[in-house]
Amino acid sequence: MARAPNQPVARVGRAPLSPGRERAGPPERRSLAPRSATITVMIRAAFAAAKSLKRDFGEIEHLQISEKGPGDFVSHADIRAERTLRAELSRTRPDYGFLGEEGGETAGDGRHRWIVDPLDGTTNFLHGVPHFAISIGLEREGEIVAGVVYQPISDELFWAEKGNGAFIDTPNARSRRLRVSGRKDPARALVATGIPHIGKGDHALYHTKLAAVMKHTAGVRRWGAASLDFAFVAAGRYDALFEYGLAPWDVAAGLLLVREAGGLISDISGKPYELGGPSVLATNFGLSEPMIEILGAI
Repeated sequence: MARAPNQPVARVGRAPLSPGRERAGPPERRSLAPRSATITVMIRAAFAAAKSLKRDFGEIEHLQISEKGPGDFVSHADIRAERTLRAELSRTRPDYGFLGEEGGETAGDGRHRWIVDPLDGTTNFLHGVPHFAISIGLEREGEIVAGVVYQPISDELFWAEKGNGAFIDTPNARSRRLRVSGRKDPARALVATGIPHIGKGDHALYHTKLAAVMKHTAGVRRWGAASLDFAFVAAGRYDALFEYGLAPWDVAAGLLLVREAGGLISDISGKPYELGGPSVLATNFGLSEPMIEILGAI
């Protein structure tokens, strides 16, 4: 059946909002999918933190004439955003623990823990590249049960709850269900990855894995924000993702997005992935075994 001309399409990215069009929180979005109180709290926290990140991102072009160094500037942006997230989340869930990239871990009730990256894609942010995100995952008794990934510049909101599916909100598409792609042939697959930078990772090993993937797939992309890579797999924009050395806050929300969108998560050898493990592979159902074979051939 043909799509109506005005019907929104979930996988189309959008340009930044013009001044005065920024939404303050979930009520204005009028979600078409049922959201729990927990998801609502997470989304409101992400929107609150995004305000300072968008403001700071607008100052990047002035860094060359600022007394503050670029590294110091971004560090302060990270810290401000994490403080906002911590305050917003603890206001309604004061007993929950908190693990953040910048502020470390705070013990909670022993059952619940927020796992937060206030600025995933710091290097992009520093260089004025508008591809970064806020990532919030909720862990309950060792299992991720809710996740939110918000890209402030494109205003794309990805969210999921265990057993309830994964969804995306954009300025023109509200609460559209996410589904991983249906591609089964690696030769037609677009694969995301993270390339180790100076001082991090085994560069020689990574190059052999990358060469194998390049040889067998339609293309490889490295955009520098792991949470958005997972979200894009969930949305069917990427068909697979492999990466090494990701921290819990890089993956917590993204893992659930992929699983709730019908995808599979493992390490690159096909074994069950543990939060913070040395490698991770996210795929649709049909590409899991082919990707494991490709990555294990070296």
